[in-house]
Amino acid sequence: MHPCAGIEEHHEASSLSYEEESVLPSWITKNILKKECVYFNKRAGEENCKCGYLKDQHAEEAYRGNLYAGETWNIHKHVRESRTDAFGDIRFGGSSQKPSKYARVSADTDPEVLFQLLTEQWNLPPPNLLISVAGGTKNFSLRSSLKNMFHRGLIQVTQTTGAWIISRGTHAGVMKHVGQAVKDYTLGNDEVVTIGVATWGIVRNREALVHSQGCFPAHYKMDVGNQDGLSCLDNNHTHFLLVDDGTHGRYGAEIELRSRLEKCISGKPLGSTDNSSTIPVVCLILDGEPRTLDTIYNAMQNDTPCVILEGSGRIADVIAHVAHIPVSKVTMSLIHQLMIKFFSKESQGFSELEIIEWTKKIQDIIRMPHLLTVWRVSEKNQEEMDTAILQALFKASRYNEPQGAEAWKRQLELAITWNRVDIAKTELFTEEHLWKSSDLHSAMMSALVGNKPQFVKLLLENGLILSDFLERDDTLSDLYWQLPNCFFRTKLAKRVHSSDVAKPLSHVFAEVCRLLGTDTESYYPAPLFRSHPGILLVTEEDTPAPCDPARDLFLWAVVQTNKELAEIAWEQCRDCICAALAACKILKKMSIEGSDADEAADMRLLASHYEQHAIGVFTQCYNSDEERAKKLLVRVSPFWGKMSSLHLALMAQDKNFVAQTGVQAHLSQIWCGELSVDNPVWRVLLCMIVFPLIYTGFLTYREPTGSPSLGCWSRLVGLYDSPQVKFYWSIVSYFAFLFLFSVVLMMDFQVTPSPAELVLYAWPLSLLCEEVRELFSDPDGFGFHRKIIMYINDAWNTLDILSIALFFLGLGFRLTTELFYTGKIILCIDFVVFCLRLMAIFTISKTLGPKIIIVKKMMMDVFFFMFLLSIWVVAYGVAKQGVLIHNDNRLDWILRGAVYEPYLIIFGNVPKNIDYAGFDLDSCSMNGTDPLKPKCPVLTEDQMPAFPEWLTIIMLCVYLLFANILLLNLLIAIFNFTFQKVQDNTDRIWKFQRYELIQEYCNRPAGPPPFIIFWHIYHFVRTVILQIVCYRCQDLKDELHQKEEEEELLTWEALMKDRYLLSSQQQQRQTVEQCVQDTALRVTAISEQLEKEAETTSAAVLKRLARLEEQFIQSTAALQGILETLRSAGFAAKEPQGLTWSSQRVQDEPESAIVHVKARQLRYPNSKMRRFPVPEEMVPWKVRFSSYMPTDCTPEESGDVVDRSANELLDEYRNPGGRTGIKGRGAFRHLGPNLCADVVVTRWRDGEPSVLEFLAIEDEIRRTLELPAGPVQSPDQLPESLRRSMGIQLYEKVNQKLATAAKVFEGYVDDARNTDNAWVVSVVLNVHLVRSSVEDVEIMNMIADSDGSLKWKDISSKNGLCSNQSDALRWVAERHKKKF
Repeated sequence: MHPCAGIEEHHEASSLSYEEESVLPSWITKNILKKECVYFNKRAGEENCKCGYLKDQHAEEAYRGNLYAGETWNIHKHVRESRTDAFGDIRFGGSSQKPSKYARVSADTDPEVLFQLLTEQWNLPPPNLLISVAGGTKNFSLRSSLKNMFHRGLIQVTQTTGAWIISRGTHAGVMKHVGQAVKDYTLGNDEVVTIGVATWGIVRNREALVHSQGCFPAHYKMDVGNQDGLSCLDNNHTHFLLVDDGTHGRYGAEIELRSRLEKCISGKPLGSTDNSSTIPVVCLILDGEPRTLDTIYNAMQNDTPCVILEGSGRIADVIAHVAHIPVSKVTMSLIHQLMIKFFSKESQGFSELEIIEWTKKIQDIIRMPHLLTVWRVSEKNQEEMDTAILQALFKASRYNEPQGAEAWKRQLELAITWNRVDIAKTELFTEEHLWKSSDLHSAMMSALVGNKPQFVKLLLENGLILSDFLERDDTLSDLYWQLPNCFFRTKLAKRVHSSDVAKPLSHVFAEVCRLLGTDTESYYPAPLFRSHPGILLVTEEDTPAPCDPARDLFLWAVVQTNKELAEIAWEQCRDCICAALAACKILKKMSIEGSDADEAADMRLLASHYEQHAIGVFTQCYNSDEERAKKLLVRVSPFWGKMSSLHLALMAQDKNFVAQTGVQAHLSQIWCGELSVDNPVWRVLLCMIVFPLIYTGFLTYREPTGSPSLGCWSRLVGLYDSPQVKFYWSIVSYFAFLFLFSVVLMMDFQVTPSPAELVLYAWPLSLLCEEVRELFSDPDGFGFHRKIIMYINDAWNTLDILSIALFFLGLGFRLTTELFYTGKIILCIDFVVFCLRLMAIFTISKTLGPKIIIVKKMMMDVFFFMFLLSIWVVAYGVAKQGVLIHNDNRLDWILRGAVYEPYLIIFGNVPKNIDYAGFDLDSCSMNGTDPLKPKCPVLTEDQMPAFPEWLTIIMLCVYLLFANILLLNLLIAIFNFTFQKVQDNTDRIWKFQRYELIQEYCNRPAGPPPFIIFWHIYHFVRTVILQIVCYRCQDLKDELHQKEEEEELLTWEALMKDRYLLSSQQQQRQTVEQCVQDTALRVTAISEQLEKEAETTSAAVLKRLARLEEQFIQSTAALQGILETLRSAGFAAKEPQGLTWSSQRVQDEPESAIVHVKARQLRYPNSKMRRFPVPEEMVPWKVRFSSYMPTDCTPEESGDVVDRSANELLDEYRNPGGRTGIKGRGAFRHLGPNLCADVVVTRWRDGEPSVLEFLAIEDEIRRTLELPAGPVQSPDQLPESLRRSMGIQLYEKVNQKLATAAKVFEGYVDDARNTDNAWVVSVVLNVHLVRSSVEDVEIMNMIADSDGSLKWKDISSKNGLCSNQSDALRWVAERHKKKF
């Protein structure tokens, strides 16, 4: 059965979705074609057609009634295109890997269609690099170390840069090594795109791939043992393009289409950048036959860099051997020796013409060192192959582009796209180029948006200034609007959707401010524009606070939960402790609001990370200088909404930060006020009653350094103004209030209020005044609205409001006759609330404080537990009530029986009416008429209950089993878990929650209730009437007014941060995981070294033989030189037989020192002609070259027709540069020299007389620069071709100046159009314009008013001209004594 048969039944197991299965086949059958032979023409003596296929493999029309009968078979005429029938997924037999994609395509397919197939239909992301692997097609072996490094390097460069690998795709030779590399070094889902471009006609078992509707998948069997001249596909390639030219068994049909596809891909834009960079291509060569030279040569002619792997064998080693020696020493004899050495027996069939051609190609290859990279592995060079590949691309890019700022920026963008920071460090950020901050802005944007943290760090280290980068509003706005999908982006989109403005930063600022909390001041500006770089903070007076671009970048990274980028930005922040705590607050807030559990977990983890950062830096500060650390703790940060580090930590619930020794020491100091923290509590309590003891030294005071000792009044004020003493007096006062309250409620609650009750009223009144003061007091400047929100969010304040409200409500009822008793009930309930409020005083206790937290959490547990318990209570209660009682219409007794009694059963109060034994007729009412008794159950005739006793007992047992045993034990377990969880963190919880109590009593008046009311009156007069600013506790929040002090403190904090980061890195190196990783790396290095040593030992003899061969080659070259010298002296010698080349000089030819290169290019420009290969040593006419057979290139319309024969005419004109490989007139007008003029128009730049400029013509199509040049009849006139580019008027003006122009050079020029009998002679003229000449100024004005194609450029080596014109420019610079 066909491998694709029954495909309709297996769609459920298909790797494609239903939509893809329906769209892909229709697209492929519409756009992709195959080729097939339409004329069956048998080969002589064979059954096969000349296309290679058998008769039954042709369509019926190919051999029945064929229109081509009798014709000679021709591949171009007798092969046609038709709809492809082989595409889909291919699964290799016995392989569990992901199926590969494949398609049979015509050899004439448009490469744009193939690129669309790869990217749009097969969903491949466009590559950032294209690696074309070529070389040996037969199996070859590599040394184990070289093979491992090649495999590892190839996959590493592919994965790090997002590259595609293109090879022939068969399971042999270099393609097999590529597939093995993909198999060995690809892990999990890290798929490496490996595209095999193979010839359809040479694929073995390709019948399994054919199906008109596509195969999903096709089951392909690899049969590598068959010797039928065909090849199997490699099972490690991910995609296959099977190129069909209509033939069978003919290799090479894919070469042309592969070349066109690579060229098409190389013209695509690189990544998502807006610059002009295109996808780079590199050619990787392993091993290789002689025809591999064509691949290398053609690639280099297209400016594609090639990397040769030395040691891989054959042609790769030949090129590697001669790559670093001068071209003049790469002779035909040397190449012949190397071919014998590396090709062994294969070299016996090499002909003389082949050696000549290979020598010429190798010379041309090594003449382009910027495109040739030889990767060799030795003890001195341990460079990885991926680094060598990327360095080869940079080397080629630098040579082909002028080394201006734009070229460096393009190379940096390329490195960022590849995500290769190591290459950027070694190749770009060197002493060769000094980067400006502005040159790095686009790279910084790419690195940030592309999430390349290593590049962000590198750019910051090499001169990028964040304030310059974020100077424009659009930069920060673009960063936020290019955020990846995350929680913050979703929230931001909602704000924008509900706003009329599309991209204002105010949306961002509002969302960040919401996440930070309402405690912050006007955190960001409301206007849509900013006049300063960075995000400005605006105070109440609308004065801009200092900006910090690092903070803006840090916030941008934090809201997207990007740890690496946030870490880099945090290191740049000026106020790092506040930044870390603010990030912690934002992340915790987002984790609570987010719906994605994984994302929320990442947020909490990152929040914990920054809490540790804040702890680490503050600990470092505290260990260094306690006083500075305390100042840093309470200092108001203008960068973070006028918040202090301590307040941010409390907002973020950072218990670990607050629990630090330094923070707690400061809180204890605030708690004691002017008193020393070393005073025992009993001494403080005793002095509260007997205050004269403070003058005896009974209590010690905290005296600041440099301040005078405290006086008597100051000591007294210091005692009673201490938050600690205020708290103790408040406790005494509160207990007195509760005692008096209880006495009044139980013993002295009269119709007319008693004196004791009247005294009681003073306490709630004073408490009300204190709550009002706390609400309206705003020493920090938060504003009334925010103050209300902050007040309500405190649970104790809510309890205070409830207790006071209930008291005055009960008091109002109590003073009326009708509601007197109701008022007492409300006051009794209020007493409970006041008692509960007493728990707040326990927060200062290390033992009882955490227990309050436990109670709160257990209350939440009980609240949710009651939902579960109510299900069983109601279920049992309703069932019991329905069974026992018939149609009771009293709602109170229904609720009692259905809810109240089942609830009591849980606590052991079992009802007696569920069985016959406990039934009492007197305890119930027959008809339910007695409101004090329940209704009796349905009775029998003998006055006994009629309900089934067994059922009610079973129901009760089941209910008790679940309610008493299961649910109550579950509640106990929940309570135990909550208790254990809080108990384990008792110390942290107590240290954290005591801050709120300290803050409350720090700002609270000194007197306890009810005496505090006198202070409230004083405070009202002072603040409202006299308009005096209220007091604020400086120990909790302090604003530094001196800029110098602020800068000094921030500088010191930055120093402490650096010390902390350094110590963290040292600790990280000492962790167990890091030690394991280091050990693994060392073991790997040792194993590789042992492999190399083993190979070195086993190959010692081979090295000695190689040295002997080297010496033999050098001796041969020396003897050849001696032989040449003897022959030139007239001592003729008999030429040896075999592959030798005559080098005897012709005595009647003049000596020439010119050795042209461009004139010997194998391809003649603008034609399909190929030159005869002329190696370097055979260029001079004086060297005999018996095998020389130049191609004739004389057009039929030549004007050089005379009576003499053509050869005699050609012999009169011989190229002074030597042989070119082609004879005739070529592309020139006539034989012999053809004059060409290069006009260099120069001037000194206005205002900078030291800068010499030249006039260049810009080609808008090719985007190149060139000098005004062209063919001329005489050197005293401009080329006619310049009339159009320069304009008629300018042309005439410059033409008139030629009479005074300086002739800089005149002579032979190495031009690609030169032939043996026609060549270019160039004359370089310099027209220098001076600003003192009216005529010259007129010419300069005409140039300035031109259409833009004429440009003034600085004369330098980085001019962007071709080599010949660059030489002309250098000669002009020398004439003006200007450094080139």
